[in-house]
Amino acid sequence: MEKQLHLNLLASRPPMAGGLQSGSKMRMGPGRKRDFSPVPWSQYFETMEDVEVENDNGKDISFTWLFCICPVNNTLTPLHTFRIYSSGSHGPVLLLLHGGGHSALSWAVFTGVICSRINCRVVAMDLRAHGDSKVKNSEDLSAETMAKDVGKVVEALYGENPPPIMMIGHSMGGAIAVHTAAANHVPSLLGLCVIDVVEGTAMDALNSMQNFLRSRPKTFKSVENAIEWSVKSGQIRNIESARVSMTGQVKKCEEPLNSPGISKSISEGIIEEEEEDEEGGESNHKRKKEDDQEVKKESLYTWRIELSKTEKYWEGWFRGLSSLFLSCPVPKLLLLAGIDRLDKDLTIGQMQGKFQMQVLPQCGHAVHEDAPEKVADALATFMVRHKFTEFKEGFP
Repeated sequence: MEKQLHLNLLASRPPMAGGLQSGSKMRMGPGRKRDFSPVPWSQYFETMEDVEVENDNGKDISFTWLFCICPVNNTLTPLHTFRIYSSGSHGPVLLLLHGGGHSALSWAVFTGVICSRINCRVVAMDLRAHGDSKVKNSEDLSAETMAKDVGKVVEALYGENPPPIMMIGHSMGGAIAVHTAAANHVPSLLGLCVIDVVEGTAMDALNSMQNFLRSRPKTFKSVENAIEWSVKSGQIRNIESARVSMTGQVKKCEEPLNSPGISKSISEGIIEEEEEDEEGGESNHKRKKEDDQEVKKESLYTWRIELSKTEKYWEGWFRGLSSLFLSCPVPKLLLLAGIDRLDKDLTIGQMQGKFQMQVLPQCGHAVHEDAPEKVADALATFMVRHKFTEFKEGFP
């Protein structure tokens, strides 16, 4: 039960199908080998750019520059830089907000699918301190600040007359989407879609979240190693999504390779498979020590954000979320991986018809990554029903 509660919070690690828990050995069988090499963003998105906005006191908005000239003392002033990925040229904008520890790339496969279903534009952004976004105070991950970030990025992209926007958020991103909508930071908001985050289960999971984060590997010997771990541990059940998504979750280590704990983390980073080598009969397990020695000559990879240091903001993301969600005066869609996630306020609200809910079974917490087609179908049907857009010719 405790492990299940983790599914509604930050980085996720649901159990594998068939009851295999993270940390268990998983054998793929002879002759089966999957490709864990990373895939570039360009296979799913059309463009990538850095949108930069000034601090709260500034008014100017610029693109692609890391600094601007302060008009008061003629000095360079750092800007907030938000990485965004986009696709589509017409239709309403789907503004996608990722979960804690993830990045905009978690929406890559979903973007390809939804753009084939309906007329729309997609904008997926890296939230502050995540992915490739850069901000002056990266430790401020309060719901209020992150909601303001979303509003500023929308203003930077579209000025004072933004197009109709459907905001979609997963986990932490779902909470931020609700806070953004409730504060009216996106005045052209059409609708709101929240994926697998409910106040009740999220709040229940807070006490044990630190133990969960400590159980993850601290480093990986390569991006491929990180992708393999994410699939075999069950964090992402869709290998196609993992190959593009995990590149936004990890980065090269900045600390020296001989730092305490590095060698231990390497050995914990992947679930070893006891496959026999065709020629010498030497197992992967026996070659492990040799591989660990070799990796010292290479760069190691670690998480882009230390989620454990964001603990003081967790409660602010989720407390009161259900009532905020219900109060948003736009059509709302809640997508869940399991009906057990619904809390009392949402159960009553759903019975009163205040939002539409759909359960997508056989998915982990990263619903939009595990089953992008199902999420795209649910969202497309919702948007067409509300006349926000139309199906593309030939679909469905």
